[in-house]
Amino acid sequence: MKYDKIPQQLFIKNRQKAINKIHQNSAIILVSNDEMPRTADQYFSFRQNSDFLYFSGIDQEESILIIAPQHLNKKYREALFLKKTNEHIAIWEGHKYTKEEAKEISGIENIYWLEDFEAILRDVMAQSQNIYLNISEDIRFQPVVERNEKRFYKELKEKFPLHQYQRFAPIVNELRTVKETEEIELLKRACEITEKAFYKTIKHVKPGVWEYELEAEMTAEMIRNRATGHSFPPIIASGRSSCVLHYINNNKQLQDGDLLLMDFGAEYANYAGDITRTIPVNGKFSPRQREVYQACLNVYNEAKKMFVPGNTINKLHAEVCKIMEKELIKIGLLKQEDVDKQNPEQPLFRKYFMHGTSHFIGLDVHDVGSKDAIFEKGMVLSCEPGIYILEENIGIRIETDIVVDDNPIDLMANVPVEIDDIEALMAKNK
Repeated sequence: MKYDKIPQQLFIKNRQKAINKIHQNSAIILVSNDEMPRTADQYFSFRQNSDFLYFSGIDQEESILIIAPQHLNKKYREALFLKKTNEHIAIWEGHKYTKEEAKEISGIENIYWLEDFEAILRDVMAQSQNIYLNISEDIRFQPVVERNEKRFYKELKEKFPLHQYQRFAPIVNELRTVKETEEIELLKRACEITEKAFYKTIKHVKPGVWEYELEAEMTAEMIRNRATGHSFPPIIASGRSSCVLHYINNNKQLQDGDLLLMDFGAEYANYAGDITRTIPVNGKFSPRQREVYQACLNVYNEAKKMFVPGNTINKLHAEVCKIMEKELIKIGLLKQEDVDKQNPEQPLFRKYFMHGTSHFIGLDVHDVGSKDAIFEKGMVLSCEPGIYILEENIGIRIETDIVVDDNPIDLMANVPVEIDDIEALMAKNK
């Protein structure tokens, strides 16, 4: 792996937290992600199932974890199964975990090769009444491709139809929303690398440069600092493209007088950074760009204060929308008389601010967690208001990552957001 070793204590704590949530006489069985075919005999770069990594630390395909805390055989209470390596695999694919390495990473004493899985599974099933399986329950996204976890569930239910199968996703989602100290440190590292990538990239921003050239600089700096790459496809959007929320073509040439919206983040140890900054291509905001940017910044500064224990994403967003509405009136995009008689179900501000203010961040850039989950210390979320005026080719979004606390902690505080600071930085880089 490119990243430094994660302390095994994190995974030991995570497994114990899960054990405290399940019924007696139960077993949890988790499987790794598939290697996803790309073309011909090639695979996409492997990315581990976030939940599997959360409980095991194992960042390798063809892996299975069993947690059966009341099993009579202590060797089966935590059992990790790995692909058995050999000289052929080592030559063609590279190094795979040894049992000793897997034990050191995961904190699991009992490591087996996959060839032992079926026999041990039968023993575990015989002593377990409830089987917790983890099938993705993300309400935002259901892929067409069937995941390994779903195939495994079908096979298991066919072999053992009389067991009681339980949903593990609600337990995982609850646990993952509040970060352990080790996770906060990993997120800080992801944000530090993201910050470095920003400063490296901004040096190359000027009229005539292509968006993909900036993406190349950004990517190189991330990998140079031991990130696995981007935590999501980077958005390098200039001019009119800054109004496209998920623009990832990155194939336009920067023009004098345009704005450049960059939404990106480094992934370090599978933990995600996520930042957005909007800057003037030529180094100076026009009077109108400055006016709109300041309106967005006013909303951003107020929103950042709301990431305190007891709040929720939905409550926060409702307050942000009220502030945004007032700012849009100030800059002439809305009229007070129109707002007074608007349909509450179709508020006028949505023409210019059509997305949410926040999402959870962790092992996934859009991490698990309900919009009604009550904020607790240690939760990490984005703060990202935006204003998009398609008819003026002005798209502005400002985003950072925040740790919930009595005084919220901005993990991207070293990346400028004030107009004068941005212009000064760009002038320095000329």
